[in-house]
Amino acid sequence: MIFFNRLRLFLVGFIMVFLAAFWPVSDANAQQSGVLFSNVNVFDGENHELLRGYNVLVVGNKIHTVSRRSISVPNDVSVTRIDGEGRTLMPGLIDAHYHAALTALPLMAAMTADPGYTHIAMGQQAQKTLMRGFTTVRDASGPVFGLKRAIDEGLIPGPRIYPSGAMVSQTAGHGDFRLPHEVPRTPNSPLSHTETQGVSVIADGVDEVLRRVREQLMMGASQIKLAGGGGVSSLYDPLDASQYTFDEIRAAVDAAEAWGTYVMIHAYTPRAVQMAIRAGVKSIEHGQLLDEETVIMMAENDVWWSLQPFLDDEFANPQTGPNRVKQLMVARGTEQAFELARKHNVNVAWGTDMLFNPAAVVNQGAHLAKMAVWYTPAELLVMATSNNARLLKLSGERNPYPGDLGVVKEGALADLILVDGNPLENIDLIRDPDSNFVIIMKNGRIYKNTLN
Repeated sequence: MIFFNRLRLFLVGFIMVFLAAFWPVSDANAQQSGVLFSNVNVFDGENHELLRGYNVLVVGNKIHTVSRRSISVPNDVSVTRIDGEGRTLMPGLIDAHYHAALTALPLMAAMTADPGYTHIAMGQQAQKTLMRGFTTVRDASGPVFGLKRAIDEGLIPGPRIYPSGAMVSQTAGHGDFRLPHEVPRTPNSPLSHTETQGVSVIADGVDEVLRRVREQLMMGASQIKLAGGGGVSSLYDPLDASQYTFDEIRAAVDAAEAWGTYVMIHAYTPRAVQMAIRAGVKSIEHGQLLDEETVIMMAENDVWWSLQPFLDDEFANPQTGPNRVKQLMVARGTEQAFELARKHNVNVAWGTDMLFNPAAVVNQGAHLAKMAVWYTPAELLVMATSNNARLLKLSGERNPYPGDLGVVKEGALADLILVDGNPLENIDLIRDPDSNFVIIMKNGRIYKNTLN
């Protein structure tokens, strides 16, 4: 008996020594990194007035303290101190309808280029997007799962990405980029290039819609993008066309809701949007041709209206032939759309939807600033920060970045911009981020600092 007791004690001691050697031990004196912004005027993303003369402490990837008083830095925080000298500290901007893949290349290159080349171009554009102050984007279709992972793992700089994956489209719909020689499709036909690359997938019928939606969720989609009507840049569909039946849309909604998230749908016309709302879609993309009855229906059902300032101006995506006619129809409807949205207090999200024109993406901030014809600067900045962040939270359990975005408040994720000036007085400051955004921070890390 004595022998076994000694043996047990020996084994216990051996195990404890082994664990002590290999088990990670926390260091009580380990230093966390932080940034202390002093003497800044804060636009918090929600209120229309600046909080003047504030200090903001970031610890790790979150905002630790926001105070008008001097902030005492915790002993375990190694802090970088930045004197804002009265500049404006605001949340990072959010683009709620962006195409991280489709902005990087012209249309023909996007449809035919080698995938390796395409993804390198996407990565380069992602870095430029972050340097424009856009710390988060909701991607509205495209092969961005790998890009998102590379950014999240720190391989390349870029914004947070809420990916939709491939847009789900019916045959001859907005996401059908096949060429005429690829029709008709048979059970043995190969997928088109845009399908194999993850730009869009064609699904007809309830069963096929369910399969394709579930595939995007499998790949990591935070929400589902459905094409429910004609488009300006698409090849075959007229703008007035309604796409998908109620049952097909409802199938996509059911599949998304089963995973705790929602469907966003591309649609312009009253018929397409009303059917989508009845089927349970939570976010209408575009909708510039809507009538007042449909807008009231959106407001009554608490549906989001993701609007873009599609005007016939220098920022418009270049179009020719029939697509140019469709583009002008949308431009004519844009002003009325914003007026109806304001009149009926619809939840409005802002996004750019820039496509196939890499040289024009530099105007991302200008697309927000030009909306000053309908909104005050404060309303625009709220829309592009905390308001868009509320839309992102519809992804529920599929939210890839749990936490508060779009605000400067204690506990929120530290996505911040230090602006040389007051954008609540001069919204045009965001047109030139190279000159006016002196510090850009995402997730507590400074990616740009021109003060030193």
